[in-house]
Amino acid sequence: MADRRRRRPGARTAAGSVTLALALLGPLLLGGCEVERREDGGDGAWVSPLTGLPGEPGPVLAVKVDNAPPARPHTGVEAADVVYVEEVEAGLSRLVAVFAGQLPDRVGPVRSARESDLELLRQFDEPALAFSGAQGGLLPLIDEAPLHARPPEAAPEAYARDPERAAPHNLYLDPAALLAATPEAGEVTDIGLTFGDPPEGGSPADEVEAGYAAASFAFRWDAAAERWAVAMDGEETELAAATVVLQRVEIRPSDFSDGGGAVSPYTETVGSGEATVLRDGREWPARWSRPSARRGTEFETEDGEAFPFAAGQVWVVYVPEE
Repeated sequence: MADRRRRRPGARTAAGSVTLALALLGPLLLGGCEVERREDGGDGAWVSPLTGLPGEPGPVLAVKVDNAPPARPHTGVEAADVVYVEEVEAGLSRLVAVFAGQLPDRVGPVRSARESDLELLRQFDEPALAFSGAQGGLLPLIDEAPLHARPPEAAPEAYARDPERAAPHNLYLDPAALLAATPEAGEVTDIGLTFGDPPEGGSPADEVEAGYAAASFAFRWDAAAERWAVAMDGEETELAAATVVLQRVEIRPSDFSDGGGAVSPYTETVGSGEATVLRDGREWPARWSRPSARRGTEFETEDGEAFPFAAGQVWVVYVPEE
């Protein structure tokens, strides 16, 4: 589904954006060994390279979250640093919620992994991955990937079924328990995001829609909260993002399929292309670039400058190239 926009003249740009000074302590090496540390205002406080907010660094945990209608409302996704939206079989969608530092008590419902996740997560330094199974032929690739796979059979103490919800949409994760079982998970590193005041220009936007054949998303600007309220399949949720990126990528068939024979899409996150960035009630055209799976994705304005995101949770929606 192509993204559709509804705009209003003179949309208000949210105030209160904080300019963050970025201190480069060393180059970002392939494989994520040395990282760019960011300090806010020179007071020495650590600032997350994923949200632009002060906090404490921690290991990276990626959780595959079910996004079928029976899986909603979600639990714990509001605490994620970054939420990736990807297409799965039959035009449905799934989320990859990435946490680094702040952990909710519970996240879910948890569902299965896809081949695209391995390339997507390569930009992090050997993260922990929570998921509930995968296609049989994909499991060896997951085992070989530079991440720490922890499905229920590898960390049973970290998962529990909610008897009040119907399976398979009732598996929940205890993030702290999973990380306790994964002490080798890599600490959060810089993946190329920049935070600060908005660039000049942009167009006012009340609401922007995007999605797939059987899944839709709408991001509506809430000026009072200074966030983009998230709706899914026409239903409002409690989720909200400071910055939303509609990243146009190649989505092609993979070599894997689900139990019913439907071919799994593969989302190409390495390369370059166009994007739309939403922040502060406005939208901007942008460019994205990720030279290799071992590198993060950088976003630029049309003038070739680093695109500054608003501090807070970031959503990246992978939409098909036009």
